[in-house]
Amino acid sequence: MKIKLTALICFALLNGCLPVPTPLTATAVPSFTPLPPATFTPIPPITTDPFIATESPTPLPIGFTPGATSTPVNSAYCTDTQVTAVIDSLKTSMLTENGTLLSSRVNPNTGMDVRFFRTGNVLTYSQLQAKYLFITTYQADWGAHPASGENVIGAFHEVVVPELVKVFKQPYVLYCNELKHGGATYQPGWDYDGNFYVVYFPGTKEFGNLDWHSWVIGIDYVNGKPYIYAMTQFFWEP
Repeated sequence: MKIKLTALICFALLNGCLPVPTPLTATAVPSFTPLPPATFTPIPPITTDPFIATESPTPLPIGFTPGATSTPVNSAYCTDTQVTAVIDSLKTSMLTENGTLLSSRVNPNTGMDVRFFRTGNVLTYSQLQAKYLFITTYQADWGAHPASGENVIGAFHEVVVPELVKVFKQPYVLYCNELKHGGATYQPGWDYDGNFYVVYFPGTKEFGNLDWHSWVIGIDYVNGKPYIYAMTQFFWEP
């Protein structure tokens, strides 16, 4: 009997002394305001070719005083096979439309001046721009045609490349630092102080040799390696 009473006392003490657990209550999840949809400002379309050349602001006037027709013969330059290799590379790049090859031959410091007509506009191409000359559609202004007087507008590969290809496919002759040309109504001149080669096609008897062409290729050294710094075309003009 004593044992039972002791047990009841212990049971009562346990129920009265131990804390009764508090029931769990749900905690409200904080609400979030949804973010508005992202807005992007559209990139404006490119309206100009990123690989255009720099045009001279005005064409050279007709009747400008030409530079010297030749530079002092530099025997080392004229016998340097590295220089003629540059012309071979230029030829290959034109025949195969290889912009990477052409770019590798452009003067890294000054770029490459191109004058399609002797009194026309000068366009200067950097190495990067030259890499894309066979694919760019930028309509450059090359100046007035000496026969029609109308400005020739067109991409490099539409205007310049066909004339270079035509000469390179003919039996041409190379002249070092001598501006070789056929019969002309003007005196061809070279407006640069640097060395140059002339890719000269003497023309055909069928046309009285009036279909002659000369492309003057200015090539000089940068850190001991030859690069093209300028190109100018000469041909018979009425």
